[in-house]
Amino acid sequence: MVRRGRQRKFDNTIVSPCVSLCRFTGDEPICVGCGRLQDEVRDWPIMTAEQKLAVLDLVAQRKKDLPKL
Repeated sequence: MVRRGRQRKFDNTIVSPCVSLCRFTGDEPICVGCGRLQDEVRDWPIMTAEQKLAVLDLVAQRKKDLPKL
């Protein structure tokens, strides 16, 4: 049986902020490498461009407060 339905379109126009330094710290786990929350890292591939841009804005704010390695 072939399933035909709406195919999900993934947005690849916004580059992930991942720097391959994945370590989560804090009460609300934030990646020390990229500044994203665990849920944001997990959901990045399925986010729309607008959602990704919103996350990048949040990341800029969080990175100011992250400990330096």
